[in-house]
Amino acid sequence: MKQSTSATALSVIFATVVLDAIGIGLIFPILPALLRDVTQVANVAPYIGIMTALYALMQFIFAPVLGALSDRLGRRPVLLLSLAGAAVNYLFLAFAPSLWMLLLGRAIAGLTSANVSVATAYITDISPEARRARRFGLLNAMFGAGFIIGPVLGGALGDYGLRLPFMAAAILNTGNLLLAWYLLPESRTPTGGKIDLAALNPLRPLRWVFSHKSLLPITVIFFTFSAAGEVYGVCWALWGHDAFEWNGLWIGLSLGAYGLCQALAQAFLPGPAVKLLGERATILAGVACACAALLVMAFATRSWMIFAIMPVFALGGIGAPALQSLATRQVADERQGQFQGVLAASVSLASVLCPLVFSSIYLGVRAHWPGAIWLSVIVVYAALVPLVLGLPLASSTPASSRG
Repeated sequence: MKQSTSATALSVIFATVVLDAIGIGLIFPILPALLRDVTQVANVAPYIGIMTALYALMQFIFAPVLGALSDRLGRRPVLLLSLAGAAVNYLFLAFAPSLWMLLLGRAIAGLTSANVSVATAYITDISPEARRARRFGLLNAMFGAGFIIGPVLGGALGDYGLRLPFMAAAILNTGNLLLAWYLLPESRTPTGGKIDLAALNPLRPLRWVFSHKSLLPITVIFFTFSAAGEVYGVCWALWGHDAFEWNGLWIGLSLGAYGLCQALAQAFLPGPAVKLLGERATILAGVACACAALLVMAFATRSWMIFAIMPVFALGGIGAPALQSLATRQVADERQGQFQGVLAASVSLASVLCPLVFSSIYLGVRAHWPGAIWLSVIVVYAALVPLVLGLPLASSTPASSRG
């Protein structure tokens, strides 16, 4: 792929990831009010956990499916279908009048957002190994950029109408679909052939990973990283209101500030950090920064403290690109789509289970100390340390070439 074409393709892929993040983030500031509106129930925390878990369940089911299909059919057609589905779904959510229809809409949104595994495989296809850490950092930065736009857009538009954010997302996804249709080339030659329906079972790729012990630590670490990250979507809005009496706009601004710092840190730091520290130390440094920020959040008594800690909080994200780069060396090129789908599925599996867990923990600590929820996240991160220390730095024989 020529350099100019590669740059255009990367721009379209990054735009896709931004819109996925916007779709996740725009609902955070308006979700409590939206659920109260359709359920007429004051305590909506259980519904927040259910909606978040349902979204992730669909990602878990379809991320490996889309990844495997992209290996056989090509990355481009799978991405185009997912973008079209997302645009239609946001229109559906804009007019959904009842709880069950909102749940259905979020389920479809989870399905279409499973295209992250395809986007990751696309970047692997067009990136030399030496550039992967930086480009994965940019990929995560784009996700952070979506979290700048999504929550602020959701909070601002939600003040004028709870459904306006969904209409805006539908327009943005339609624009991205048109860009991808005209500008996104195929990144690899599809393997073609008859599609094995048994291969569409999302648990089958996981069994493949379990059959290769060298892949298990990385998969478990991806799972744990995601487990820690789920707390923000479930508890941030509730905690902001309980601890500081934030309204929807301030919740959106705080999440937007977090996204901005994440985007800047992940756009510029992962590559230099890996060169300076190595991949394993970069992962551990990210964990240490995240824990330091969470400790401040747990004991914070003023709103400004949360905004002040954001740069340190953002540094917690530099470990993920290093882990992604390390993971790509564990399998051969023809298995990248499958393995990236498995990693995305492990992330989604954590996202299915952890919203329900963290919402229950928050309900337990809310009355006495809302900030205690962040200490539970530190415990999750602490479990990562021995796993990362035991992580192999390279694999001389990729797992996929062994069977």
